[in-house]
Amino acid sequence: MKINQFAHLAADAETKARELNQIGFLNCDAQHNDDLNHIWIQFILACLPHLKTPAAKKAYLSDLLATSTLDVVEFKQSQTVDLKTFYLVALQLLDFEADVDFDINDPLASMDKLGLYHAQQLDDRTDLINALYDLLCTHTKHGQTLLDRLAALGYFTKFYDLPAIKKPLFFNGKAQPIFDTNKLIREVVYVESDLDTDHDGKLDLLKVEIIRPKDTEHGLKVPVLYTASPYNQGTNDVLGEKMLHPVTEKLTHKTPTTTSYADIKFEAKTPNLPAKREVAGRSTRAEETFDRELSYTLNDYFLARGFGVVYAAGIGTRDSEGFRTCGSQAETSSTTAVIEWLTGNRRAFTNRSENIEIKAWWCNKKVAMTGKSYLGTLATAAATTGIEGLETIISEAAISSWYDYYRDGGLVVSPDGYVGEDADVLAQECFSRRKDLAQYQKIAAKWQTQLDSITAGQDRQTGNYNRFWDERNYLNNVANIKCDVVLVHGLNDWNVKPRNVFNLYQALQELPIKTKLILHQGKHIYINNFQSLDFTDMTNLWLSHKLYGIDNQATTVLPDVLIQDNVKPDTWKTYPTWQATTTSKLWLTQAGQLADTPDTGSLSFNDQLTPKAFADYQADLDLWKNDLVSSEASPLEQARLKFQTAPLEQPLLISGAPKLSVKVACSADHGLLSFMLVDLGKAKRLNNTPTVLEPKGILAGYNWRENDLVEFTLGKDTPFKLISKGHINLQNRTELWRNDELLADKFYQLEVTLQPTHYQLPAGRRLGLIVYATDMFGTLRGNEDISYTLDLADCNLELPYFNN
Repeated sequence: MKINQFAHLAADAETKARELNQIGFLNCDAQHNDDLNHIWIQFILACLPHLKTPAAKKAYLSDLLATSTLDVVEFKQSQTVDLKTFYLVALQLLDFEADVDFDINDPLASMDKLGLYHAQQLDDRTDLINALYDLLCTHTKHGQTLLDRLAALGYFTKFYDLPAIKKPLFFNGKAQPIFDTNKLIREVVYVESDLDTDHDGKLDLLKVEIIRPKDTEHGLKVPVLYTASPYNQGTNDVLGEKMLHPVTEKLTHKTPTTTSYADIKFEAKTPNLPAKREVAGRSTRAEETFDRELSYTLNDYFLARGFGVVYAAGIGTRDSEGFRTCGSQAETSSTTAVIEWLTGNRRAFTNRSENIEIKAWWCNKKVAMTGKSYLGTLATAAATTGIEGLETIISEAAISSWYDYYRDGGLVVSPDGYVGEDADVLAQECFSRRKDLAQYQKIAAKWQTQLDSITAGQDRQTGNYNRFWDERNYLNNVANIKCDVVLVHGLNDWNVKPRNVFNLYQALQELPIKTKLILHQGKHIYINNFQSLDFTDMTNLWLSHKLYGIDNQATTVLPDVLIQDNVKPDTWKTYPTWQATTTSKLWLTQAGQLADTPDTGSLSFNDQLTPKAFADYQADLDLWKNDLVSSEASPLEQARLKFQTAPLEQPLLISGAPKLSVKVACSADHGLLSFMLVDLGKAKRLNNTPTVLEPKGILAGYNWRENDLVEFTLGKDTPFKLISKGHINLQNRTELWRNDELLADKFYQLEVTLQPTHYQLPAGRRLGLIVYATDMFGTLRGNEDISYTLDLADCNLELPYFNN
């Protein structure tokens, strides 16, 4: 176990004493008392808010070991606290276990091994006060700071009744949970958009769910964490599943074209909109409430700390108006309309019929957007408008271009795990407005027309980039971004693939904003509940600065690029950038090697499988992947080419987007190539799905919500691990929007950029490259009798890498 903390701020002694006093851990007596034991014991007693009597607290002290033979009560009678005793007790307060996590005879070495900060000396009152302050900021075994853990035991309840003018409260640069979550106000408003997506002659109204502290009723104005979630009001999973597109279809020849980007570039048109509603009255009170939102646990955490939270599902969702459009500019406008209302630049109403206007009078006009996947995608979309009041986004596992989600290299490629899904399917799944049955009956025909339009626009016939996808490419508008950005993504996320965050991160480097990038070893997940990383603390530091203006140096203290190591568990490292500038080139050889020098000759494979094998692999995708990579008499031996390095003499750290240059001939007038970069060698590797260490171990506040404590752990020995992959339609060799000619049996040179990665291969492992055609996890599965031949003299792999 190792704890990595990046949000623990250094502070001077005067600041530490003042802040300890503010939160009640250091009274005036202790602050000027030279009796170190008195200060120390008073601190320990303050760490026991759940114990209500002196007898209960004394019993607790007797259970704390101060030396190998004395408990705290015995120790203080004859000895004075020193560095070793302080941290032996500290480890117990932090809930680490003796002989499991630490050595009672050497607590300082144990702190170092665990990655926990400790003082170097404890000689006087100032040293002790400094150590107490830093201990409150140190993570417990439960993945939270000691202070957050004490908050869950009720420490801050005595602050609930502070007057609003004295709230919020900050400690070590971060907001503290002094807000009573049992008195949160829940209300609903309806924001009027500048859209009429259902063409009913009225501007679409958008349902917005609000949760804010009771203190806003007494003058406190709070910032907002806004999560735009199309799933928030329910989904149509059964209908979406019925719409899934067949994937056992053959690739077809595309008529060659000379299409240029200008031909397919999206140009927004000014819509002819209905008039705005006439305001019939005004109110400061909402008319609706709700019982339980579809929440994000990071938002829950901040509700106890003086932030409002807003959820909105957007156009075409239940209790809102309009249609889903899956990533279009209308969805972006639907998202930003809520921000405009929060900042006083748009109208909302208390209900959908009477036009009674209500303002966000409780908001300080500062907004951050949070969320993963579609939620993070809409945060990215909103940021590209440059909207006023959006101070930052924390965009997790988000799409930056919808083409890179549903397509790759001129091919229809399903997101991993969602075979047959496309933009129209997702639109249907998120169109929860149909659950309002009376409304839906009136608009069913129009909705079908809308779905048909999406189906036509997404163009599954060619897989090309077109005007439909260009409208849904947020990278086109990156230059408009004015807010600072936090990007979080899984390096093993094959749903929203790493290219989405890589391309956005690279583009943001050209802007005069602050960008933070965090890459983890997981799939499509949140990371605010991991034991090894203080992500929630980092976010608290960031949002306290961005939304409350706290001068905590968050933009410089937090690392610009933070990446989880894939070899050592619990290890996070900082880097100056993602894309390494040093590259090496490896050549594909007839002997199946990745070598330092070119080779001559050619190698071929055929994409067609027997009917039984084809059926078996469609039913078991993992079996297909294992057989594709396997070296031992693989049933797919004739359906792929495999190349590998010799065992590495030194570790290799690949960082960025690998590139392939390939010269290929195809036996038909249509075809595709797929590539898989793999780590070969039997070894225990990190699971890319986290292990639950403690169910409901993360506590967001006192009698408030919980989250499982998790961590990536080493799994069983495996023979290989996927590093990266990529695909290309052989008729999209030059551009994604243009069809190149493809003549059978003629060689063509092409370049393919694989999905970006950050991956370390230890010494002794081999780097492998699999070249194949049909990818059962993503591409169409035509099972055609097509052969592919590589001219090896012109086939190489370029790897970006960092020197270890």
